[in-house]
Amino acid sequence: MSKPVVKCNVANCTFWGEGNKCQAESILVEIDSHANRDYSMEAGEEPYEMAEHEDSAHNIKETCCHTFRPKQ
Repeated sequence: MSKPVVKCNVANCTFWGEGNKCQAESILVEIDSHANRDYSMEAGEEPYEMAEHEDSAHNIKETCCHTFRPKQ
């Protein structure tokens, strides 16, 4: 299975790559109500290990993910 192309418009991010392509090994998408949580990670740690929880969004306006589509 191939990795999805993740586009990012935040050019000052460490993982930003040419053509606005994210170069991170993993991606964390969160609902807006958790936007200010600190999911910092140290080098070598499992990415976002402490971010394992489940939330629901009812529409795209509740997320920072512009590709969000609610499950039917």
